This record gives sequence, structure tokens and C-alpha cells, in this order.
Amino acid sequence: MAAPDFWDDQEKAQKSIAEINGIKDVAERFDRLFHQLDDLKITLDLAQEEDDRELFEEADRGAKKFEPSLDEFELELLLEGPYDKNNAIFELHPGAGGTESQDWASMLLRMYTRFAESRGWKVEMLDYLQGDEAGLKSVTLLIKGHNAYGYLKAEKGVHRLVRISPFDASGRRHTSFVSVDVIPEIDEDVEVDIRTEDLKVDTFRSTGAGGQHVNTTDSAVRITHIPSGIVVSCQSERSQIQNRAVAMKILAARLYEKKVEEQEAEIAALRGEKNDIAWGSQIRSYVFHPYSMVKDHRTGFEVGNTQGVMDGDLDGFVDAYLKWQLKRRSELVT
Repeated sequence: MAAPDFWDDQEKAQKSIAEINGIKDVAERFDRLFHQLDDLKITLDLAQEEDDRELFEEADRGAKKFEPSLDEFELELLLEGPYDKNNAIFELHPGAGGTESQDWASMLLRMYTRFAESRGWKVEMLDYLQGDEAGLKSVTLLIKGHNAYGYLKAEKGVHRLVRISPFDASGRRHTSFVSVDVIPEIDEDVEVDIRTEDLKVDTFRSTGAGGQHVNTTDSAVRITHIPSGIVVSCQSERSQIQNRAVAMKILAARLYEKKVEEQEAEIAALRGEKNDIAWGSQIRSYVFHPYSMVKDHRTGFEVGNTQGVMDGDLDGFVDAYLKWQLKRRSELVT
């Protein structure tokens, strides 16, 4: 940061500042935990020397307060993937079921927006397709924040809702599905070969949720990568050029993810493993009727407070996933 040319490239400078702030945060939190632990040891030693009940109780209260902070810090250190610290490109796609599934997608959009805001992350809507009667048909978000991808990757998969449908006049119970896709926003220095002749570019008028997402010109952009069949679109920016740039960035991230997944599949085949396919597999159930429960089928973690979860309280699920993932990695190594 002290280099004379540091601010010549504003975007690169901002990324460097975000990285150093993340490192500072880890170091400062470690120092705080270290001193808290030291204070607890001193209090406990005094309690033992003087056989003081009040000091024992003080040490016990301090330990109970210290343990959750230590657990949270340890979990963050599990985010050691090459892109865990990156921003996340986050998508929601309703499954079969029409209005019911589209409404479920809008409920999940609210849940994840609140979760992101609770962590101080910034949420940008890149693309939004409104539902026919209610909810949404698809949405793409860019979630900016330290460790955003590392935490949100826990949400990739199919989310199932069981409830009494507000759209059913007979009051019957319905099951709805929404798929969540999460990929890291990759840095520009990551090489992804995208040939112009492999792209089909379409422009159209934005049809978003209102305000800045609706334009009177054909500024929205849809790009199809013909060899892979990957389709991305963006309508959040004011100009067609800006939307194309954002769409190309999403396409590069998707192609890179596809390449990584193919490599992992080859390795798994050589090992003779049969891994679950993340996309299209049911990872979590949200039951509103006949009882209240949200359960993750990978980790077994469940809670009865469905309203709290829908208000963005996902920490327990993310923490359980990170521990489960660490255990799986350890088992593969051994």
C-alpha cells in the first residue's frame, strides 16, 4: 500500500485493501482470544490457590463466554479453499410447481438477503425474472464480503419446502423445490479460455423487480456459451456494455467451476468413489406443516425455530456443514 503506484489501478487496490483488512481481522481476533484465555488461566490459578468459590464462578462464566467465540474463530479458519474468501455469485431457480415454487424462491431470497446483511455483506441484484403470479422465476445475486463464498457454498443444492399452500383454496399441503447455485467470483488473473466465436449474445429489455432493474431500452444482455450450453444474463447495469461485462464475468466463473468439477470427477473415478451430485440433490427440508422443523440431510443438523431460519439465522447450518466437510476431508486422507 505504500508503493507509489498502488492507486494506479483502483480495482486492484480495493481488492488488496479488502485482503489486508481480512488478515488484520484474523490477527486481531486471535490476539483478543489469546488474552482472554490468559486471563481465564490467571483467574483459575488464583481460585485454586485461595480456594475461592467466587473466583471459580467467575472463571466458569468467563469460560462459557469464551467457548462460542473460540468455536466461531476455529470455523472461520476451516475456510481454506482457494476461493473461500471471495465474493459469491448466488442463484435461485424454482423447480416444478409453478407459483408455489416461485413463491418459495422469493422466501429464500429474503432469507439469504437477511443472512448476508447480518454479516455485513453487500448484496447486488444482477438479474431478476419475476414470477407469473407471485415470487420469482430466477434471480442472480453478487454477494460481496469477506468469506462470502466460503460460507454460502454450504447452501448449494436443492431446498425443499412442505407447507399448507396459500395459493390452494382447499388448504392442502404442498411440497416445493428450489435449487440454489453458488460459485465464487473469480479474479481476473484466473485464465479462462473464452472464444468469441463460441458465444451467442442476445439483448432484451430489462424486466426486473422495478426501479433501476427496469429500463426502456434493450440494455439487458444474455450470453450463451455454445460448446457448454451455459447461459448467463445481466440486467442490473444501465448500459448494454456494462451488462455484457458483468455477464462475461459470470460466464468465466461458471466455466472455471465446470473445469474444476470435471477434474474432481476424474479424481473420484480413479479412487473408485461414488460421490453425490450436488446440483439437483435435496440437501435441506423446511417443514412448516404438520410440525415445524428445518433439517439438513447432509449433516443431520436441525432446528425447530423455522421463523428464525427464514429470518436469516443460518449460522448453525453453515457451522455444521463446515465441520462435516472437514470430517469428510479427513476421512479421504486417512
